[in-house]
Amino acid sequence: MKQVLAIVLLMFAPLPAALATSTPPSLPADSSQQDKNKAIARRVLEEILSQGKFQVADEIYAKDFVNHGLHRNADLQVDQAAARWEKTHLPDLKMTVDLMVAESDLVTVMWTLRGTNSAPIGSLPATGVRIEERGITVWRIVDGKIRDEWTSFDQLNIIRQALSQLKWQLISLLVAVVILIWVASRFFRRLWLACSKQGAKATS
Repeated sequence: MKQVLAIVLLMFAPLPAALATSTPPSLPADSSQQDKNKAIARRVLEEILSQGKFQVADEIYAKDFVNHGLHRNADLQVDQAAARWEKTHLPDLKMTVDLMVAESDLVTVMWTLRGTNSAPIGSLPATGVRIEERGITVWRIVDGKIRDEWTSFDQLNIIRQALSQLKWQLISLLVAVVILIWVASRFFRRLWLACSKQGAKATS
C-alpha cells in the first residue's frame, strides 16, 4: 500500500509546478501609467496637430517644457507657434501613428505626416504641393505633463517633394527670368549706344 501511495504522489508531484508556470505573468505595476502617457502622446498628434485644437497644449504640456532641437532648444511658446504655422499652411495636415512604445516616463512614436499646401505662405500663393513625411518623436511625460521632446525627420525629403512637384513652374519661372534679363540687357545696350552717339555728335 505504501508503495502504491508513493507512486501516486510521484505522478502528481509535478502538477502544481506545471499549473504555476501556466498562469499569465503579472503586468508591471506602472503599466497603467504608461497607458496614460501613450494617451497624452496621441492627443498631441490627433488633437493639436491634426485637428488644430491648440488650447489642449495648456492641459498636457508643462510650463517648463523644452523641445530639444539639433542645434537649439525651443520652449512651449516657440514649439506651439511652429505647430500653428504648419497647420495654417497645411490645413488638411494629418498625423498618423505607425508605432508607439512606452517605457518608464518616455513615450516613443514613429509617425507619418500628410498634408497639402492649400494656403498662401506670406505673399506667395498656395502651391498645392502634397507632403508626406515619416519621423520619430520621444516625449518625457511626468505627472501627466509633457516636459521634454526630441523629434527627428528628413527636412531635405520635404524640400525634394516640393521641388519635384513644382519643377515645371520653376522651369517656367526660370525661363521668364532669363527672357526678362535678355530683354533688359538689349534695352540698356541700345540706350547706351544712343547716349554714346549723342555724346559723339556733341563733341564734334
